[in-house]
Order: sequence, then structure tokens, then C-alpha cells
Amino acid sequence: MKLIAQLKLQPTPEQADLLRRTLEAANAACNFISDVAWETRTFGKFALQKACYAQIRERFGLSAQMTVRALAKVGDAYKLDKKTKRTFRPLASIAYDDRILSFALPPSEVSIWTLSGRAAIPFVCGERQRQMLATRQGESDLLFHRGAWYLLVTCEVEEADPQDVDDVLGIDLGVTNIATDSDGTIHSGSTIKNVRYRHRRLRNRLQQKGTLSAKRRLRRLAGQEARFAKDTNHTISKHLVETAERTKRAISLEDLKGMRTRVRARRQQRAQLHSWSFAQLRSFIGYKAQRIGIPVVLVDPRNTSRRCPACGHIDKANRPAQAVFRCTSCGCAGHADVIAAENIRVLGRAAVMQPHVSEAAPPSCQRQAAGL
Repeated sequence: MKLIAQLKLQPTPEQADLLRRTLEAANAACNFISDVAWETRTFGKFALQKACYAQIRERFGLSAQMTVRALAKVGDAYKLDKKTKRTFRPLASIAYDDRILSFALPPSEVSIWTLSGRAAIPFVCGERQRQMLATRQGESDLLFHRGAWYLLVTCEVEEADPQDVDDVLGIDLGVTNIATDSDGTIHSGSTIKNVRYRHRRLRNRLQQKGTLSAKRRLRRLAGQEARFAKDTNHTISKHLVETAERTKRAISLEDLKGMRTRVRARRQQRAQLHSWSFAQLRSFIGYKAQRIGIPVVLVDPRNTSRRCPACGHIDKANRPAQAVFRCTSCGCAGHADVIAAENIRVLGRAAVMQPHVSEAAPPSCQRQAAGL
């Protein structure tokens, strides 16, 4: 599986200026290539290389391989559609490969191509990222963000063999409670909800004010809410995957793809709904589980919060309140999110714990085991 190791570069002021000028030249070349592509309606990487390779090298001073990377960047940008002309920011990231980038791990340095030749720049990273560099494969992106330089390195991490599981851990994702598992553990969303409300209110005030100091404050606030939410999702996903690994269980989640287009929300709830990062949490759970061989299955979310796990009765009236489940048929009651997680567990168990039937068994036994 592919993971990204983020390295923070520590260039000298002279090296930082070189990196900046290199990014500006590479992205100026990308804009030139995009102009050619748009005017000639030539969008393929190899066709563009034939059309303007020599011009790029002469005009922008790029090396042969950096020119190839710029052509590839423009070609990839037009793969989505060819209806809109692509433009590139002066300091947008640029991809490096092994011909123009190399690592020296004991001194923690990276040798990177610039307009003035190779530059040896030290970097810092965590121990986990350092271990991942041993499996580095493919391209690395040079990125300038908020005054700092980073390398995003693609690493091919070996996956663990799939584990034998005895059961399934159902996980219900929500807004009020970010995640609730079928064991009854609830990860409340009140903290992240308060942070988002505070940031949203502060942004509105500063945008209405519109002064220079207000704009500086907005720039300082940029990304804080997203980073807090990302850290929260990492913490929750780590806990859930560790629980599944310790108890030898698979993980069952609702397939919420396209949920925002299906659900109607009142005006005062829309900001909260559209800031809900359920896809990010699901992806974190997925890759963490994949690394250690824990199966993850997605189940149909329909009626998971309305179905009684005891008698199977489905009714909207089973949810008299957000956190309350009370079956109108058999009287089974409990926390609504825990009940939903249990229903997700049952659906996931049906997908994961498939019965083993010998091929020599009679057809009637095979049909019975398959639930037919």
C-alpha cells in the first residue's frame, strides 16, 4: 500500500531562495505548456513534449528531467477534462523523481535539483517517517506551505497478511457522536463541534470587519480547524483499529458515499453537516486496518438507526429522540448510536464471517449455508 512520508526541509536562506526560484520557473513553464496545449488542442504528455520541449529548456532554464516533470504535470491536469484552461500558481508544488532527487539517510539530507545545480538540504521527520523512507518509491512533491518547505515522499509499505477474525466490530459514524462502536464506546463530537462553531463565528466577524489586521488574523487562523479535526480523526481511528486488533475482530462501517447529496438538512444545520469529515475518518480507519491485516467491510446504511436488533422491526418511531432508541414492537431500548453500531455489526458479520461448506456437501446444505 502507498503512504506519504512528510519531511520538513531546513534550507539556509540562500537555499530557500533557490528553491523558490526553481518552483517559480517550473510553474511558469507549466503555464507556458498549458497555453500551447490550449491553443493547439494538444493535451497528451508525449505530444506536448514534441511540440515544446526545446522551447521550455531554452526559455526557462530547466534541466531535461525537470522539463519532463513539468510536461507530465500539465498532461495530468488535463486528464480530468479539456473544457477549462489550466493555470498554475507560482509556488504550486512540483514533482521530483530519482533522477533529480536523492536521499542520504544517516546525515538526514536530501540532494535536490535547483536552477543553480544540486543543493544538499537537511531535513527532519519522525521515526516512523524515517522507517518508511526505506520503501520509498516513485515521485516526491516539493511543497511550500506557510513559510516552510516540505517534501511529500511516496512510500510503498508492505501490507500484513489478513488476520483470522472471530467477530466484527460495528462502528456508527455521526455528527453528534463522531464514532460509536458496538461495544458501547462513544467518541463524542462535542469538542470538535465547539471548535468549529468558535472558528466559524470568528471568521464571520473578521470577514465583516475587513481591516488589514483582521485579514492578518484570518491568515493565521487558516487551517487550524482542519488540523484539529484531522488530529481528532487520527486519534479515534487509532483507538478503533487497536480495539479490533486486540479482540481479533473485523471492522464494519456504513457506506456513506454520496450522503451529502441524499440528505436534506435545515439551514441552521447545513454548516455542521458539510463540515462533517466522515470520509477522512473512514479513510484513516481503512489504511490503519489494512497495514495490520484487519478486514474492513462497508454495509448499506439504510435503516441501521431504525431497526430493532432484537426483533428486526423497522420504524421511524423507534427513534423518539436523537440519542434514544425504543422499539415500538418489542420494547427493546438503548442508546440510539450503540443500537445502530450493533446493526452495522450484524450486517458486517454476514459479509465477513462466511460459513465454510465443503464442495462435497449436498447442494441443499450449500444453499442453506448461503442463506438461500
